[in-house]
Amino acid sequence: MSGLRGRTPAVIAAVGLICLWQLIVWAFSVPTYMAPGPVDVVIAFRESAGILWSNFWPTLYEALLGFICGNTIAILLAVWFVHKTTAERAFYPIAVFINTIPIIAVAPILVLIFGNGFAPKIIIAGLICFFPTLVNMVRGLKAVSPATLDLMRVLSASNGEVFWKVRIQSSLPFLFAALRIASTTCVIGAIVAEWIGSNFGLGALIIEATYNFRSPLLYATVFTAAMLAVAIFSTVSFAESRIVRWKAPEVH
Repeated sequence: MSGLRGRTPAVIAAVGLICLWQLIVWAFSVPTYMAPGPVDVVIAFRESAGILWSNFWPTLYEALLGFICGNTIAILLAVWFVHKTTAERAFYPIAVFINTIPIIAVAPILVLIFGNGFAPKIIIAGLICFFPTLVNMVRGLKAVSPATLDLMRVLSASNGEVFWKVRIQSSLPFLFAALRIASTTCVIGAIVAEWIGSNFGLGALIIEATYNFRSPLLYATVFTAAMLAVAIFSTVSFAESRIVRWKAPEVH
């Protein structure tokens, strides 16, 4: 019940904004091709359900695979960096450099190399997830107090025991903070990749609806992409609530 009460203000605010949106469209007689009202968007959801559904699955596939691959590589590299400082000094700057390249500039290069299939979309979704997770995971693995490490040495703990029982546990809050970010950015990466020479997915549907002035379908597609990001974010948050047993107290 307390959870429902906590969400009530957000629900009221969302409903209020939707009603205000519809009233503005009616009051100023805004043409549908410029800014459709919520009613028009709902009609587009009903009339174009098949198109939205068929384009939803490729984007979901690309976003999830990019999320899994990008974060897995970032975690493995972070573990390597923590155990091999030479590797961190050598490759961490390269990771920073790759992160500075705009993703919209990388997409055409990957499309030229891998074609218009799923591969470039998955790679771009993975790239956009990679760097935040790498940074947070490295920080989390190192966020162990010297006193705790000294205690583990006194107890004759092996390097493996220190890693699994201390470093991994301390890194989980940092890791899930990054995963929550990646859960939404992976969808952004997949959609951006679909803008570059793709005939399927929500990103391609956004381009098609924009060029043909099908504004209700455009808004419906954007809302579908947003709901996909929210669903992945909620899944990560649920996993965090079950896995992470300790967090720093929140500041109110």
